[in-house]
Amino acid sequence: MPLSERPLFDPSDDDANVPGLPVRFGISGLVMAGMILLAAVLVSVGWWGARQVLLDMAERSAEDAGRIMTERSRRIIDPAVATLRQLAFDPITQATGLDDRLARIAAFSVDMVANPLVSAVYVGYPNGDFLLVRSLRGAEQRDFFTAPANAAFLVQSILRDGAGAQHGQYRFYDGELKLLSRRDEPGYRFDPRTRPWYATADRSLVPAISAPYVFFTTRQIGISLSQRARNSDAVVAIDMTLDDLAASLGNLRLTPHSELALVDEQRKVIAYSDMARVLEQDGESFRFRSLDELDVPSLSQLSERARTGESSALYSVDGREWLGLSLPFNVIDGQALKLLIAAPGDELLGQLDRNRKTMVLVALLLVLAFLPLGWWAGRAIGRSMERLALQAGRMSRFDFRTQRRGRSTLREVNMLTDMVDHVSLTVEAFLDISAILSTETHVEEMLQQVLEKFVQATRCDGGAVYLWQREQRVMQRAAAYGQQCGLADTMPYDEQGSATDAARDTEDGRLRVELDLRGRNGSLEGVLVLMHAHDSAHEDPRFLAFARRLSGMLAVAIETRQLIAAQKALLESLIRLMADAIDAKSPYTGGHCERVPHLAIMLVESLAQERAGPYADFTLNEDERYAFQLAALLHDCGKVTSPEHIVDKATKLEVIHNRIHEVRMRFEVLWRDAELELLRDLHISLPPDQAEHLRARLEDRRHQLREDFAFVAQCNVGGEAMSDEAIARLRQIATQTWQRHFDDSLGLADEESRRLQATRAGEPDMTLPHTEQLLADRPEHKVAWDDEHRLAVERGDPRNVLGFDMQLPQYRQNMGELHNLTVRRGTLSEEDRFAINNHIVQTLVMLKRLPWPESLKSVPDTAANHHEKMDGTGYPRRLRASELPVQDRVMALADVFEALTAADRPYKPAKTLSESLRIMARMCREQHLDTELFRYFLRSGLWRTYADELLRPAQRDEVDTVAIEALLDDRPQTA
Repeated sequence: MPLSERPLFDPSDDDANVPGLPVRFGISGLVMAGMILLAAVLVSVGWWGARQVLLDMAERSAEDAGRIMTERSRRIIDPAVATLRQLAFDPITQATGLDDRLARIAAFSVDMVANPLVSAVYVGYPNGDFLLVRSLRGAEQRDFFTAPANAAFLVQSILRDGAGAQHGQYRFYDGELKLLSRRDEPGYRFDPRTRPWYATADRSLVPAISAPYVFFTTRQIGISLSQRARNSDAVVAIDMTLDDLAASLGNLRLTPHSELALVDEQRKVIAYSDMARVLEQDGESFRFRSLDELDVPSLSQLSERARTGESSALYSVDGREWLGLSLPFNVIDGQALKLLIAAPGDELLGQLDRNRKTMVLVALLLVLAFLPLGWWAGRAIGRSMERLALQAGRMSRFDFRTQRRGRSTLREVNMLTDMVDHVSLTVEAFLDISAILSTETHVEEMLQQVLEKFVQATRCDGGAVYLWQREQRVMQRAAAYGQQCGLADTMPYDEQGSATDAARDTEDGRLRVELDLRGRNGSLEGVLVLMHAHDSAHEDPRFLAFARRLSGMLAVAIETRQLIAAQKALLESLIRLMADAIDAKSPYTGGHCERVPHLAIMLVESLAQERAGPYADFTLNEDERYAFQLAALLHDCGKVTSPEHIVDKATKLEVIHNRIHEVRMRFEVLWRDAELELLRDLHISLPPDQAEHLRARLEDRRHQLREDFAFVAQCNVGGEAMSDEAIARLRQIATQTWQRHFDDSLGLADEESRRLQATRAGEPDMTLPHTEQLLADRPEHKVAWDDEHRLAVERGDPRNVLGFDMQLPQYRQNMGELHNLTVRRGTLSEEDRFAINNHIVQTLVMLKRLPWPESLKSVPDTAANHHEKMDGTGYPRRLRASELPVQDRVMALADVFEALTAADRPYKPAKTLSESLRIMARMCREQHLDTELFRYFLRSGLWRTYADELLRPAQRDEVDTVAIEALLDDRPQTA
């Protein structure tokens, strides 16, 4: 057999020197060992899974119990809150005398009867008076206050006389509120205005709630709720006991020896199953013991773990395993209470441990039963090994054809392993090459990965890929791997020539093969160079045929990716060309289409890198990042349709104007000059006293005209908001008249002439001279909508297929002088503003018409949604926050920030950083911008980076981010 036709490994060779056991013994042993290992794994996994299920069930049970307790506590407090809100309107809060106040105690007693946890209801007055109604429940409370045996209620009052002296009094009532006795209490005195419950109360609908404390009189644990009266400065308050919290804790035990406690932020125990251990007398008062003083180690260690953020944990105390759970107890507003639950692990998992021995025994019996099956499987597999070895031998010689062979004796495992390793490397590399060619989009990375797999698949020592540079007429190395002896970075090449595929010797004794990489049309794309050793496998012609076919796939992939890259570059250039054209269209918005994408991309890239916080799950793949970049560049592409005279409108009366009207007005002036010249000649012959009188009248008129014109000119600028008084003065000035002596229908364009004729149709011919108002909204100023120009943006319009939800103004254009001069803010009228807003409509219409690929389908919406608001009042489609992804919200924020800080707008000065951020905070409060995104933008400091790059020094002032962020939480006070 010639050397070139021999395989790398021939199964007919002597295998006596190959080490290892016969395959039947090895496989049988492995099968049996696998069975034993599988049984052990199944027992362990089963036990561990059951253990985890029990722990999870216990944790969920504890969470459910905590929620039940929270809800139960809410049902206790919420009725009291509702009662307090009602009492805030009670006439007792305005009563000034004791009798008037006592007349209202029935309302207080009803609330205490309805809610047994309410121990007292009281009112503090702004003059220092105090009235308290207490329910006497039980003989102990009646004995404490020395009350009659049938007393049900105690009324404690403090009145101040004219000198400021306090007079305390106790009144005892039965269940029917009949007075049983009264008693003066000279020692009962205090000023309610100094108490925390009085100072913290306000007139909002949310009562002030105190932290839990020990009531001085009853020694019970409770809280105080207070609220200022709605019609006076008095404060109404309620004391509530929390006795049933301790009782509830005993009912929530997961196991008999579970421990539960309710603690505050200072780890003081508020409730425990044994309340006698919670309170400690401190002189004449009581205090809550801390968790450490309670001496329950399982709860103490759980509390320490909860401080580090662990809501549930398994831990050991004195050698005993515990399951601990820390739950928030959000019942009392402003108080961060936690419910701690600890259950012994041996009580939770005791039965599971007893079942583990039974599981092990069953598993061992199953293994013994299946051992013969493993022995039989080993013998059966051994008979097929020869066939597999022969097939692997052919595959190792790059021959993947299959052939049937007769049965043969078993070959050793090591021989088969060596051959399968070669085959696996070749097949795996081939499959990897196919995967890389179909998924990797970057040419450089694709070439490097493919070359590495190519060299491994062909078992070469190294290689390189050169790409043809048509302009430089050279081959440029784009990727290299392994041994590269003699391979330079560039290589001269004849584009019309071709590689010979012949192997050439290199300086280090290897062979070098060059393979042309040509596209489907035969164009040269590059050269693949392989370096390999002198051996029969690589000198076999089948190796060159295999490498040549595989390199063809690489050539087509290179051609395709370079074509895609060229088309992508062309698309980006066209988009940038449009953005630059929009900026160049108006000197007042120059740079907007460059600055907004810069800020938006900077912000969205920062969000994509977050690994914590509200944007931890926000990610962008390469396609999404590219789509957002295109959308940012195209966000104002609709402005190519916006009229320049409106985009650049610097004054209210600025409009595209036929200057024939100015020329006609000059003729009117010449007409007046001729009349004045005649009147001047007549004036010479007047008596001196009459002439002087006329000159004074003329001067007064001139003065008035100067003032009126100055005022009109000031209104035209639109720098400040127009007041009602200014608008009234404009309308008064407009009532002045003048005489027109020339025909105003001459010298007009066709459309303007038709519009003028249409407005005067049916009217008698106008005679000259004609009286005109100084300022007027004439019919010809109002351009109505017609079928040709009416935009399909209104809800219900059958042509509105993109879901626009905008209101058309009454007229397509209104050039009325008074209409424009009376614009209250800025220079744009309602019609002008709609014409500006229409650019976003055109943006969506234009982009929706383009055949975007699937990866860029989001470009039209992202580009057109930056004027939508979180509350659904934006335009053009009134989308709500839930319909706007993060990218759309980023575009909206970037557009607003750039607009506020832009220094090239004719209608406003550039704002400083602090002014801009405060305005945006208010916009967040009004639900125009995303509050969470603005908070991130504020904290990230990206606004400072943007300002350092693009804003003027005068705009980069100091910014108090804490104060600005506080504006996000401010809410208007309710009436």
